Amino acid sequence: MSHPSPHARQRVIFLIASGLSTAGSFAGLTAKGWILMDETKAPMVLALNFAALSLPTILVSGPAGVRTDRVGCERVLIQAQWALLGAGLLGALSIPVFDGQAQVLMLLASTLLVGIAGAYELTARNKYCALLLDDNSELAPFLTSFSVVFNVGKLVGPLLGGVLITLAGPATALTLDAATYLIPIASVIWLLHPRTELEERSAPGDKASLRVAWRECGSTLRHVLMFTGLMCVVGFFHPGLGPLIAASELGNTPMDLAVFTSVLALGSIAGGLLLQRNSHRFCRRPSRTLAGFALITAVAQLGMAHGGDVPFLLAMTLMIGAGTAGLLSSSNLITQVGSTQILRGRMAGLGQIAFLGGGGLSGLIAAQLTVMMGLQATFAISGTLGVFFAVLEIWRRGDSVLTEIRSV
Repeated sequence: MSHPSPHARQRVIFLIASGLSTAGSFAGLTAKGWILMDETKAPMVLALNFAALSLPTILVSGPAGVRTDRVGCERVLIQAQWALLGAGLLGALSIPVFDGQAQVLMLLASTLLVGIAGAYELTARNKYCALLLDDNSELAPFLTSFSVVFNVGKLVGPLLGGVLITLAGPATALTLDAATYLIPIASVIWLLHPRTELEERSAPGDKASLRVAWRECGSTLRHVLMFTGLMCVVGFFHPGLGPLIAASELGNTPMDLAVFTSVLALGSIAGGLLLQRNSHRFCRRPSRTLAGFALITAVAQLGMAHGGDVPFLLAMTLMIGAGTAGLLSSSNLITQVGSTQILRGRMAGLGQIAFLGGGGLSGLIAAQLTVMMGLQATFAISGTLGVFFAVLEIWRRGDSVLTEIRSV
């Protein structure tokens, strides 16, 4: 009877620690969203909250990738996790200490700091994963396993957040968010033993820059990043406007928001599982994969614009979750598997700029459109543009193949 390798057990530990932390994070995000919705009733504030989480990646992910490739992913990962703990505690303390506009500003500041620290954490974690492998072929399935675990956390976290807000108040949910960051910190410091001798670090100077990574990654990966950014600007605004969508379609209680977010997460899990089971095949056809997931999201947005009863709208929400998660996870997977080890920190940074930076801009655009034209019209515009660009991508580049699959 064969036994799992030490690194296989460590991969499981890393996945579990990350999943528990993710669940706590989404409990906290649910609490913040509900507080901001309850305090302000303003779509733009909700969009600003998501933008504070995502837009820092435009400025921070580049330096995060450069630092990861320069000083080592393990060191950056630990530092980022401590920073996430501090940012989470700031949000928890804002509830008993502040109220009114000051509380809203402190919550937004907490989210901004989480976004900055999270950019470093995600960039370092992507490169760190390759150091927990026994064989090169394990990279794609392991990276997609993180997508599944992340989306399971998205499912459990909002339900937990809704229950905690209802029973114990938002401060408890935000405190739990902060405390869960201790789990991955402890696992990386004491339990995991990555193969650090395999890590390639860049030398200081111009060759360590983001510009060099963009030039050396190749035309296929550059197009993957550009198409991902385009599709995120077109339609990845739902996390930011989730409380508004839930209040409009289901109701404005914390549990209504939790149900909506959890259905979105169920779709994300489905998209992640589909990608995991086809990770190598999907990597080979990057344009077809990315455009296919984008098309699922766009069609579902048109369904939301059309409207219907609650089961239909939840089905469209499920599709949005699947399409969005598939797009983001496959973009990350393709850029990591298709790049060399020395570039992976910076490629993760470029990927974050594409999908989180694009998503933050999209949230602000969608919030303004919602104020001007209404939520259904916003869905219609986003869905129509999404269908157009996805179909165009399949028509023009659907047969393109990623032939240079790199080693660990």
